[in-house]
Amino acid sequence: MSTTILGPDGNSRCRWCGAAPEFLDYHDTEWGFPVGGDQRLFEKLCLESFQSGLSWRTILAKRENFRAAFHGFDFDRIARYTVRDRDRLLKDEGIVRHRGKIEAIINNAQRVQELVKLHGSLAAFIWRYEPDAARRAAPQTVSTSPESIALSKDLKKQGWKFVGPTTVYAFMQAMGLINDHVEDCMIRVKVERARERFTRPGH
Repeated sequence: MSTTILGPDGNSRCRWCGAAPEFLDYHDTEWGFPVGGDQRLFEKLCLESFQSGLSWRTILAKRENFRAAFHGFDFDRIARYTVRDRDRLLKDEGIVRHRGKIEAIINNAQRVQELVKLHGSLAAFIWRYEPDAARRAAPQTVSTSPESIALSKDLKKQGWKFVGPTTVYAFMQAMGLINDHVEDCMIRVKVERARERFTRPGH
């Protein structure tokens, strides 16, 4: 089976972006482009945690609801959430109402605060785990990597929850720590250029 499909403009793209109409824009403008902002990195870690056991389509369709419910993923604010906030979220039909995952996000927001004190930013910590491009597996052939396993282990050691190696690998793919667009995908070159121009946080 081909790893690409033709988009509406006739150009080749990663096959997965043809699975749902809303995937195309996400694939073309977000997935794989490097991100250095703490809030966006935290948001994506949260959304990947919520996706565990579900489809990305479900989460992407609810992303704006998640942003509204979690105050734009402002981790300083989420870290102060009380039982009342947790109960509010458990009643919010616009998001995934999973008690364990909701409590994990509140816990993880507190862990981010500790991490920022130690490393200056979440981004500086995360980008240390950027893999060496020369040692990478072929695009979209694996669901974990030595780096995603190491980052998952370190986050768990610091008390993070719902951050297994597969969740962390999907996060790394999306946030541009790796360029996992297939070779023939028209966006691969754009992502590569963006990665070349990107200033690694903490460097």
